Amino acid sequence: MSAPTATTPVVPDDAISIQHDPVAVTVVSSTSPMDAGDPSILGLPIFAAASIALGLTLIGLVSDAAAGTPIAIIFAATGIGLLISTVWAIRVGQTMVASVFGLFAGFWLSYAALVLGLTHNWYLVPAGDIADTQLIFQITWAVVFGALTFASVRLPSGFTLVFGLVVLSLVLLIIGNLTTSTFPVRLAGITALAFAGVGVYLFLAAASAATGGRSYSIGRPLAR
Repeated sequence: MSAPTATTPVVPDDAISIQHDPVAVTVVSSTSPMDAGDPSILGLPIFAAASIALGLTLIGLVSDAAAGTPIAIIFAATGIGLLISTVWAIRVGQTMVASVFGLFAGFWLSYAALVLGLTHNWYLVPAGDIADTQLIFQITWAVVFGALTFASVRLPSGFTLVFGLVVLSLVLLIIGNLTTSTFPVRLAGITALAFAGVGVYLFLAAASAATGGRSYSIGRPLAR
């Protein structure tokens, strides 16, 4: 490409275009297909998959002793899938989306590590401290996702709803852990299925936009 002159404006071949979506401003290079697209197309349904598996486990579809039932989906599908979505979001300049997918990747992968580690005694945690170990996990992620919920008030409210339901589910698990009651745990499972449902709806909205279909309402931001 020849150098620009003082009288003729030249647009570089790799000119940067800006694409606006309801969640973020995406910077896309016109000559780099790898730096384009919407990572939520992968991140949202793969998040919903783990949420459904965990929700069905918590409501008692399997026995309470079968805590490892959803791990194959949570680790091999959702954990890895969200890591890919995070990298994708970073490449297209979606900072907040990368943060969300990265946090959920950490949550699901650490959940898999917690269940596998405690089940196989990898961490040498005494039996009497297992409940407190689970409590530390639940409180930690409830605080982190609580902060994410507040940070998301300028996103479409559908995303804030998902994060809020995740926090509610963790709080219910904390209550169940402290009271040794199964009712809060079952309720946490129902809440998990609820945020899975919202995640599926958000995916359908993203898929419709990606295929040139009609737009779905995903809620107005709670704050400007």
